[in-house]
Amino acid sequence: MVALGVAGMPSHAKVPTHFGVVLGNGLLCRDQTSNRYYFDYMVRWFGQPYKREGGAWWFRTPEAKLWGFPVREVIVSDETFPYRFIGAVADTTPEKLAAAITQRDGLRYAAVAGSATPVRETSTGGRIAYADRRAKIYCAKFKPLPPALR
Repeated sequence: MVALGVAGMPSHAKVPTHFGVVLGNGLLCRDQTSNRYYFDYMVRWFGQPYKREGGAWWFRTPEAKLWGFPVREVIVSDETFPYRFIGAVADTTPEKLAAAITQRDGLRYAAVAGSATPVRETSTGGRIAYADRRAKIYCAKFKPLPPALR
């Protein structure tokens, strides 16, 4: 059993070395978007979510970084939301985050026309939008139909 430290974080909690690979590929829509997988991953490495809001579980991620920028929160869809998604809030602008991803991973973001707020999207379906003055990056996919409805 894992002993819990402050605010429900496992007492041994450190950002795992594979955080960038696991979450980065998920946020870039490079693999299946299984909310159960990401929920279990986040609980294992960061402890229980600190809130459930807007169809998602919210996890604090102190000291985590993606593409060189601090990541304050990771968001994983719950069963009430019509899509499966994984998201993260980074301490940077969408423009800077998109440029860092293009430089490190080669994916390019294009502006989504007609959006009320600036939104960028990759060919794989990943998106970056503003979250106040920060960047919110996410991958959302439709939930598959249950076998009985296929």
